[in-house]
Amino acid sequence: MQATPKSLGFSFPAEFAPHDATWLSWPHKEASWPGKIDSIYPAYSRFVKYLAQSERVCINVNDEAMRAFALAQLQQAAVDLRQVEFFLHPTNDAWCRDHGPAFLLHATEPKKAIVDWGYNAWGGKYPPYDLDDVIPTRIAQHYQLPVFYPGIVMEGGSVEFNGKGTLLTSTACLLNENRNPHLNQQQIEQYLYDYYGVEQVLWVDEGIVGDDTDGHIDDTVRFVNEDTVVTVIETNKQDANYALLQHNLKQLQQMRLLNGKQLNIVELPMPDPVIFDDQPLPASYANFYISNRYVIVPTYQCAKDDQALKILQTCFSNREVIGIDSTDIIWGLGSFHCLSQQEPSVG
Repeated sequence: MQATPKSLGFSFPAEFAPHDATWLSWPHKEASWPGKIDSIYPAYSRFVKYLAQSERVCINVNDEAMRAFALAQLQQAAVDLRQVEFFLHPTNDAWCRDHGPAFLLHATEPKKAIVDWGYNAWGGKYPPYDLDDVIPTRIAQHYQLPVFYPGIVMEGGSVEFNGKGTLLTSTACLLNENRNPHLNQQQIEQYLYDYYGVEQVLWVDEGIVGDDTDGHIDDTVRFVNEDTVVTVIETNKQDANYALLQHNLKQLQQMRLLNGKQLNIVELPMPDPVIFDDQPLPASYANFYISNRYVIVPTYQCAKDDQALKILQTCFSNREVIGIDSTDIIWGLGSFHCLSQQEPSVG
């Protein structure tokens, strides 16, 4: 029987811990942004520009032609290209949070490892996904890192960490029968303990309307430090998200951390509904990404943008909160957190 990461002293750090790099997969699948993919590159390149100011940016590309195209886009945005490295790792799509490597750190030694979970494009919704599924192993081979294979489906956007032994997730996603129908909640929790190296799994029930991932936690509840979460709240009682998010809030209020403390809960507004072709999109300010220097937040040309940025700035005293317009990117049904995966620093 394979030794688990936890038994060997590995665990998954919080996103707000120091990074060596951020991993991305260059967007190229037109079906993810039908009729709109060209419009996303300025905002995406601006995202890379902020990342590159404080860490390396590693970008998976399909071939040299895509590398050249990406390079031109980044140059146009005045990105510091000394901080950018391209990897010829073909992908099916851009959502590196879900198909990218889950980097682990060792508790006492300066060592990294990677977990390569199974990936099935959110329950087989968007085939093919064979190239995305092997990305973690390709990256591990490049760096000659050990790889662990749990043998079940898991996506990075479905789990959130405080770096002190606690993992947050949702029943809507992880207990969906399109992921691991042969496993019950207790069995899934055991995989989370063993392969992420955590001690506690906390569950909320709901995701937001329009989320094709079946309720990823990174659209609803995020740790901003080891005992504080931000959670999105809908103030319009007629909105379909109102009751779902109130239900999550009540669950969060009942939770206790490993030390017995209640969570500090900061309420974050939902943006006004973003609708494209009569389809409600999963627009959320919770889909921010924490880099070494910035917290990069999707905005939606909405009156609540400034309020959300101010609330998040109160949560991050040592980082600057930056908003980047995501109204085109969200047509792909995800934003900056969905597009990125951190590589933690061993130092």
